Amino acid sequence: MDAQLNHAPCGYFSITAEGLLLRSANETLLNMLGYQSLELADRHIESILSLANRLFFHTYFYPYIQLYGHVKEMYLALRTKDGRDLPVLMNGVRLERGGELFIDCVALEMNKRIEHEKDILRTKTQLEALYQATQEANVRLELLHAEYEAKQQELLRLNAQLEALASTDPLTGLRNRRFFKESLATLQEAYAQNEQPFSLLILDIDHFKKINDTYGHPVGDLVLSSLAALLRSEAGPADIAARYGGEEFVVLMPGADRTGVIDAAERYRAGVEAASWEGLRITISVGAATISPGDTDETLVNRADHALYASKSGGRNRVTHAEAEAER
Repeated sequence: MDAQLNHAPCGYFSITAEGLLLRSANETLLNMLGYQSLELADRHIESILSLANRLFFHTYFYPYIQLYGHVKEMYLALRTKDGRDLPVLMNGVRLERGGELFIDCVALEMNKRIEHEKDILRTKTQLEALYQATQEANVRLELLHAEYEAKQQELLRLNAQLEALASTDPLTGLRNRRFFKESLATLQEAYAQNEQPFSLLILDIDHFKKINDTYGHPVGDLVLSSLAALLRSEAGPADIAARYGGEEFVVLMPGADRTGVIDAAERYRAGVEAASWEGLRITISVGAATISPGDTDETLVNRADHALYASKSGGRNRVTHAEAEAER
């Protein structure tokens, strides 16, 4: 470990997705908790948490970081080697290294609890008193723990549903802009590693504002939903169709080169033109771009967007590839 990180003015440690502590805890954290080097390695994170904070960790910290990928300014108490509770301010981030997920955390020692922790402290005191009470109370606690485990599983299931909802556009049912950006970054990384090609389409409904102004937003929403259904039916199994915003849609096409993406774009364009729109004439303009050396997420989207503008300015209801536009 880097010497500066090892003696940083805050504790640092990493855990696996299963909650096991790695051997990367820095000297600051070890001193905070009273452990020697490597004493924490391969132990579960629960081993340095009190019972109340285990519940807090599994109820708030772990589900939150699974859903959002990070936790900021969360207050809890670590259990020192001699059994004391050490209040800390915890930040965490979920990262992938070598194909595995890890959670990197920093802990800043706090001198006293803040107002927001009073409820947690009260719960901790009650739970610890119950834990040290009579055998009958211990039996009741075990039953409560079993009930908690069942509710925790339900919470994880609900969190999985929330994560799916967080990546879905509510009107069209397609993936949303956030999911598109994450997928684009993944494809960009794969291209940087092994030059695996991919292409991007940006599709825009022609004269959509006129449709809204003339027929109202309910009709406009129906057009958006119908176009989304057409994109789903025409997209390949690996393609990622998403609503980019307003009347703009995007399609990521892993493995598609310039010829392949143009063919797909023409298929989308012709499909929209030929579809029945309840007496309306609906067309789309399409801009396409294929990844090339030196591209970033932003430059690829910009090139596809410029190609879309060329399709619009060229008369609409047409497809333009960024390379073709650049060759003019």
